[in-house]
Amino acid sequence: MLDLAFLAFIGYVLVLGLRRPFLWVLLYVYIDILAPQRIGYAIITSIPLSLIAFAAAFGGWLAFDRKRGARLTARQGLLALLLVYCWWSTGHADFPVDAAVKWDWVWKALLFAIFLPLTLTTRVRIEALALALLLSVSTIVIGTGMKTVLGGGGYENLKFFVNDNSGIYESSTLATVAIGLIPLIWWFVRHGTLFRPHWMVTAFAAALTFACLLVPIGTEARTGLLCIAALGVLMLRYTKRRLLFIVGAGALGLAALPFLPQSYYERMATIAEPGGDESASTRVAVWEWTLDYVASKPFGGGFDAYRSNRFSYVMPVKQVDGNTTSVTYQEVVDEGRAFHSSIFEMLGEQGWPGLIIWLSLHALGLWQMERIQRRWRSREDEAERWIAPFAAALQMGALIYLVGALFQGIAYQPVMLMLVGLQIGLHSYCQRIDSARRALALSAPRSQPAPGKLGSAVTA
Repeated sequence: MLDLAFLAFIGYVLVLGLRRPFLWVLLYVYIDILAPQRIGYAIITSIPLSLIAFAAAFGGWLAFDRKRGARLTARQGLLALLLVYCWWSTGHADFPVDAAVKWDWVWKALLFAIFLPLTLTTRVRIEALALALLLSVSTIVIGTGMKTVLGGGGYENLKFFVNDNSGIYESSTLATVAIGLIPLIWWFVRHGTLFRPHWMVTAFAAALTFACLLVPIGTEARTGLLCIAALGVLMLRYTKRRLLFIVGAGALGLAALPFLPQSYYERMATIAEPGGDESASTRVAVWEWTLDYVASKPFGGGFDAYRSNRFSYVMPVKQVDGNTTSVTYQEVVDEGRAFHSSIFEMLGEQGWPGLIIWLSLHALGLWQMERIQRRWRSREDEAERWIAPFAAALQMGALIYLVGALFQGIAYQPVMLMLVGLQIGLHSYCQRIDSARRALALSAPRSQPAPGKLGSAVTA
């Protein structure tokens, strides 16, 4: 029955897309994030849903979309350059078979991120894409939050829709994505048009935010706690009563402490003492190995280059005997451990060129979102006042992602690449409005329409 429900919904959207091909882009986002083919049990597992949806999205845009306002940008060029470089490094990888497995999904994520901005030519499309992305992730987040409240949490014990600790279903990745989307949730509360501001929208947003905050608790992901802290710091910029916000956040955190399990405290304690935790100690050792590795191979070793690492480190082992606790130190030898950091993932796999491209891609996005905020934040007209807050939400989401990426190998995470596509789409949308305004000013300076009317024309 579950398979039939998924297939019926997907088939229905495919039919609707015959009149509105952009719906096929949203369908691909839904399938790529939620992965219904991994949730089902029978026939759906053998159908290439992702390939079908991508072919429909690209083919629909190519054949039916008006393409008015679509343009290529510098960030799409960086994505294309990274795609080509990853293709080259895969052909020269240290582990060709394993590299080919990762390349099989990375190229799709990068290609879709390049293609996505070409479809985001109106406000309605930008908002629809953001909503589809948000609700697809929310499906997983809500289920995770409910299991956490009902007592089903714990490190590596919280089960999602699939029995697979990869992609967005990996606990730390889900925690990072969930916290990073909180600013976007509240943008919809204030500026959404697909669901107009209403008390039911606000109530759902509050419940969804609570569920997002529960994800790091239920998964006991240390990265999630760091992302929550990053979100709190970033929100200070947009909070008028900062002292009240700090006091309120502190009080809320203290009130939540009695309800947290002891295992959560023990795991979070390893943030301050990484040397006492094998996972944290391994990460530091892998990072040191990566620096030595690229010193001899500056162009990296291709996907999954970490499989060649081997190192040893010393970690303390506590032994409790009654009231006496003794600490001994033992040497641990490990090998083939993942990078556990997007910085070192890019450095080890794609070398210095790949890391520079990746950092440039995200740095340029942060700068563009900052410029949009500063330029558009004083707009009062309905057609334009949503732009600066949307840029702020995307910027905060990107910064939270980068904080999480410091401790996870999620450099090619599809959801975050979709956020990159949203940023590019918003930047191009603003450029089109500015270009149209300049053209009108040059052609008829004395009869220039009001800014709001121009924004409405571009939105249509």
